Amino acid sequence: MASSSANLWVLLGLGLAGILIMAKKLTRAVKEDFGAFIERLQLLPPPQPAPPKAPHPLTGLTFAVSDVFDIEGFVTGFGNPDWSRTHEPATSTSPVVTALVDGGATCTGKTVVDDMAFSLSGENKHYGAPTNPTSPARIPGGASSGAAVAVAANFVDFSLGIDTDGGVRVPAGYCGVLGFRPSYGILSPSGVISVSGSLDTVGWFAKDPSVLRRVGHVLLQVPYTAQRNPRSVVISDDLFQLSKVPSSWVTQGVIKSIEKLYGRQVLRHENIGEYLALKIPSLKSFQVKQSNGEGKSSPIRLIANVLQIIKRYEFRQSHSEWIDSVKPAIDPVISAQIAAEVLGSADTEIEKCQTIKSELRAALNSLLKDEGILVIPTTISPPAKLGSKEIILEDYLIQTSTLSSLASMSGCCQVAIPLGVYDKCPVSVSLLARHGGDRFLLDTLQTLYTSLQEQVDIASKSKSSSVVTQEESAEMAKEKGNQAFKDNHWQRAIGFYSEAIKLNSGNATYYSNRAAAYLQLGSYIQAEEDCSRAIDLDKKVSFLFLDVLPLHMHATFCSSSLLCEKTSSCSTNILLSIRNVKAFLRRGTAREMLGYYKEAMEAVTPQCKCQIQFTTPMLPTNEALKGIRIYFSSKRD
Repeated sequence: MASSSANLWVLLGLGLAGILIMAKKLTRAVKEDFGAFIERLQLLPPPQPAPPKAPHPLTGLTFAVSDVFDIEGFVTGFGNPDWSRTHEPATSTSPVVTALVDGGATCTGKTVVDDMAFSLSGENKHYGAPTNPTSPARIPGGASSGAAVAVAANFVDFSLGIDTDGGVRVPAGYCGVLGFRPSYGILSPSGVISVSGSLDTVGWFAKDPSVLRRVGHVLLQVPYTAQRNPRSVVISDDLFQLSKVPSSWVTQGVIKSIEKLYGRQVLRHENIGEYLALKIPSLKSFQVKQSNGEGKSSPIRLIANVLQIIKRYEFRQSHSEWIDSVKPAIDPVISAQIAAEVLGSADTEIEKCQTIKSELRAALNSLLKDEGILVIPTTISPPAKLGSKEIILEDYLIQTSTLSSLASMSGCCQVAIPLGVYDKCPVSVSLLARHGGDRFLLDTLQTLYTSLQEQVDIASKSKSSSVVTQEESAEMAKEKGNQAFKDNHWQRAIGFYSEAIKLNSGNATYYSNRAAAYLQLGSYIQAEEDCSRAIDLDKKVSFLFLDVLPLHMHATFCSSSLLCEKTSSCSTNILLSIRNVKAFLRRGTAREMLGYYKEAMEAVTPQCKCQIQFTTPMLPTNEALKGIRIYFSSKRD
């Protein structure tokens, strides 16, 4: 009996020991600070000013800085132990950090960056990858990985990072927080280790849009102006199609939110790839060189390639002397990327790349002007799994930097906005404004944020019904077609209307609208066929009286002796189907242009329920049709 009791105690002891061992392993796997910090410190703000002066704007807030910012008395590590070993402590603090401390915030530490802040994955072979609080099994994104994690895990209210090719926006998207990249050159790079001088900017993270905005006001030091609403919000349809996250509910939420706050009239849809191909002539010569007979690359991907060439060339310009003399232990993938690109980057090639940068900035500034916003996904793909082989591939780097290359190369400002979770991974959308539009963008975010979260949440919950989703997608395609029609892009409009018809072939409006676009191209046979289809679909629509035509139209009808069956005399009360009258008139126009005048008039009379008799030779049939067509314009439904 005693022996069995002893055995029981032994088993219990072993069980407890196993639990303790596992607990220690888990503690090592997910550190107390999620592996975000490289060093803890404390920089306290100055005392509050005496009343009646206002308190410091960032009073009560805490922040951390990526390990590329100088802080007096501390070595700036640059994500590499050999760099730390061979450099002395900073003799002064970066002006950006000083401005925040003077503004009332407390700095609590330095955070991990990728090896020499060069990667976008967030993995650092020397210090490990900070744990992504939103998706622990996935990468946090880089280069400013620790700064994003520190905010996502609520260790600080905001943090500073460096953004070269997405170093703030990518980890913001992957960790589900706000990330802001200001316009290039608007903040001093002093006291910040450079990765690529013509691309680097200081960026910052926050969870609260009001905190993000307050930090921006302190750093940007722009003069106060009255808040302005966007006059144009451009949805980049082609870039949302690149996204590997189903984007229909994201774009629906964005559109609903914009309509609610600013009205439908500010919305427009654009194919950014096509737009940039037209606006950046220097990209054509680069495209020939890059494609090398292997097929045509998209303009957006080409811009990402140009970005990487500039980044690697300038990185070597800044750090080759140290690398060659110290021969540090650098991630082999990063070493290979730097060396391979430098071998083929002559000064003339870099000049071409810089020309593409200038043309891109001009193109986006022209598109957005002073009060325009461009809406794009923050990243193409969800964060990759930790340790996955795809992260080391060149193609992964280009893909990850594709969308972030627009702001990096143009110098425009951009904010990444979290929009919930899909398949256990954060989803993020970005807003871009022209270079110098930083305050406008932060103000727009402040106004839009709550509504955006609500509308995207509603859209994501309603996506369960496939029938509804198809109908909504068809309506979105129709709206894109209407925008293309408005911009006189008839062929694109036809493409969008055709897409709407594929999704919902029972809607007469789609056929009628496509007919209008066919008419503009002179494709009268196709227009006549679409109108006939619209009329067949719309036969059961209830009739409605259209009263009080303009006087000149009344005169036109009178001189034509227009007699309606529903009225006893010449009248302007013409019984029409409000929905498909345009289809009848467009069919009449198509037949008239084909020379079928009698058939053209027959195209109008059945729906009007009236007889048109031409008793005077002064008004031939084709002239009467012309008068009708003037009144009923070819606006889309």
